[in-house]
Amino acid sequence: MARAVKKKMPMVALDGMIIIPGMIVQFDITNHDSLISNIEASMHRNQLVFITSRNGQGEEVTTETVNTIGVVSKVRELTKLSGNIVRVHVEALSRAELISVDDNEGIYIAEIRVINKPDNVLELKVEDEEKSKAQIEEVAEMMAMVRMLRDMFIKYSKSNPKAVKNMERRFSEVNNISDLIDSIAGSMPLIPGDRLKILNAIDVRERFMVLSSILTREIEVDNIKRDLSNSIKSKVEKNQRDYVLREQMKLIRKELGDDTSVSDIDTFREELSKLKATDEVKEKIAKEIDRFSRLPSESSESSVQRGYIETVLEMPWDKASKDSKNIDKAEKILNRDHYGLEKVKERVLEFLAVRALTEKGDSPIICLVGPPGTGKTSIARSVATALNKKYVRISLGGVRDEAEIRGHRRTYVGAMPGRIASGMKSAGVKNPLMLLDEIDKVSSDYKGDTSSALLEVLDSEQNCRFRDHYIEIPIDLSEVMFIATANDINSIPRPLLDRMEVINVTSYTENEKFHIAKEHLIKKQYKANGIKNSSLKIEDDALMSIIRHYTKEAGVRGLERCISQICRKAAKEIIQDGKSRVKVTKDNLADFLGMEKYHFDPANEKDEVGIVRGLAWTAVGGDTLQIEVNVMPGKGEIILTGQLGDVMKESASTGISYIRSIAGNYGIAADFFKEHDFHIHIPQGAVPKDGPSAGITMATAVFSAITEKEVRAQVAMTGEITLRGRVLPIGGLKEKLLAASTAGIKTVLVPVKNKPDVEDISDEIKGGLDIIFVESMEEVLKYALV
Repeated sequence: MARAVKKKMPMVALDGMIIIPGMIVQFDITNHDSLISNIEASMHRNQLVFITSRNGQGEEVTTETVNTIGVVSKVRELTKLSGNIVRVHVEALSRAELISVDDNEGIYIAEIRVINKPDNVLELKVEDEEKSKAQIEEVAEMMAMVRMLRDMFIKYSKSNPKAVKNMERRFSEVNNISDLIDSIAGSMPLIPGDRLKILNAIDVRERFMVLSSILTREIEVDNIKRDLSNSIKSKVEKNQRDYVLREQMKLIRKELGDDTSVSDIDTFREELSKLKATDEVKEKIAKEIDRFSRLPSESSESSVQRGYIETVLEMPWDKASKDSKNIDKAEKILNRDHYGLEKVKERVLEFLAVRALTEKGDSPIICLVGPPGTGKTSIARSVATALNKKYVRISLGGVRDEAEIRGHRRTYVGAMPGRIASGMKSAGVKNPLMLLDEIDKVSSDYKGDTSSALLEVLDSEQNCRFRDHYIEIPIDLSEVMFIATANDINSIPRPLLDRMEVINVTSYTENEKFHIAKEHLIKKQYKANGIKNSSLKIEDDALMSIIRHYTKEAGVRGLERCISQICRKAAKEIIQDGKSRVKVTKDNLADFLGMEKYHFDPANEKDEVGIVRGLAWTAVGGDTLQIEVNVMPGKGEIILTGQLGDVMKESASTGISYIRSIAGNYGIAADFFKEHDFHIHIPQGAVPKDGPSAGITMATAVFSAITEKEVRAQVAMTGEITLRGRVLPIGGLKEKLLAASTAGIKTVLVPVKNKPDVEDISDEIKGGLDIIFVESMEEVLKYALV
């Protein structure tokens, strides 16, 4: 249907400008531009010029550097503007294909093939009998294309009324498919690439497909754009509506004199936006704030809700402090604050080393077990300082309600979070050091078992989502370093004990107490009582005398009280008597502290029959017990005095049974035990005594009394006895050896199975003691009897 005619005319190649037949356009060129020559040449002929566009392949005008499809255009007007600029008005008439270009002294003459448009579909009479069937189908196809383009353009114009203003009526009168395609393409704001595709499509069907795809794409883009615009508009309208309603609510509440809750809601929302927490936590808190905003401020539920929101906003959900990784600095701090406690310090430094290597490392759960006053609580504070952690202390002594740990449910009046959650809130970070003091003193009643509630807290596999009944949002305790303290490990339930790493904090030796007093206690009490170093001098022999004769304890609390008493009396003398310096010596110590309170029973000066020195462990350290046995005519009764416990009575019976079994080996008559009574007595009858460790001591005393053989005065012993005479291991060995050393004992008999315990004890305690390991009563009698 398209026909081609060859012509020659001047040529203009434009940069980035695509012209389609039917368009009336204008472009500017300079007087010095080579294009002006071609325009003027066309004006001298028939005002026709071939216009195409450059393809970016070069500056010269050739068939390779320009698009071969262009338009034959008629120059309508030339207008000279300032700055040597000429404005050219042209009308694009028809497509043409470039065949060749001749450069005639700067004027480019193009040989072109003009591509004529197909006939108007309305001029083809379908009813003409001479028309072939193919022509009829072609006419129908063209008419279908025309109608389809009109429908599509109507849809496009509805989305772009300004871009194609008043075009619908004009296009409704165009019946030539080629003219319609070019008119629509020329009126639309297309990108140069799309316009070039339409220009290059010589075949009308191809051109129709190109424009149809462009119109379909633009309509779809406009639909998406409209949906996005509506969505944004509705969101903005909702925000504006909410703002207006909120402002109205403020005014209403202000008129009612009830505008405090509104300010609280705004404050809560502002704090929530700044809160470091997971989306789950923030979503839960946001719901609670919305619920609070709907409650009347005068209702009791409003105050409960306000308290809850304040609590959860103060929780350190994802806020953490930066731990110190400097091991040397941590060790220096621990040694500065505490003397001894080597195992505790070593464990903390191990944790620091692992944290430095792994960047994470599980926080340890440690239980310090030892007598009162040995520094268990104070070392926890030093550990927190050494690790640069926040310190929280929770006293569990006497706690018997599960709600103390897990919190109360909000349905109860006066509900509050548990001690764990409250501790986290006061710390302000999620990785503090939390001290669970006196964990062995917790109890249970009908309200629940406190120890069972602690199982989840101290389980590293579970405490990452600890749920407090009040908070109701899982709390991460996995980064908390727990340190628990206890005096008696036996009162801690086994499942709870299994979750903790137990470190035994043993009694202090005299030397350790001396160093603690010199390096810490004296300085502390000087500061507390306003004493200058130059005003009071406590000599070393006086300090050692305080330790030996005025205190009897495993720790140093009593020692600190004695030093405090000396400082107070010295302060009185300085102020009242005008003394410039007070000196405390061993000789004048009684003037400050009174008469000596405690005396260690020294080792007996001579060997005796039926008297044996035993070693005992007490809650305040070790002690020596002198066991006495008398044998007298009777009926074979065994008398036990000295307030002995059931286990100790059984040990005495076991020892006598063993001696009866070996009586024949030592020439003891068979009826001796029927005709004599045995009285076993342990002095200090007001003090309850129990345990199996005095078994070999009582057996030795009974054997000595029966055989009338003397027991060495310089020998002390400890160990459990069996019916067959075997010696079993015992506990509290450090304290017992310390008591033996203090009493001046030279030889100590210890069960052979306690050898590893002896090796762990410092040479300071073992020094001067001859420790003999025994496995049977025969060995005990061998070393004990003269």
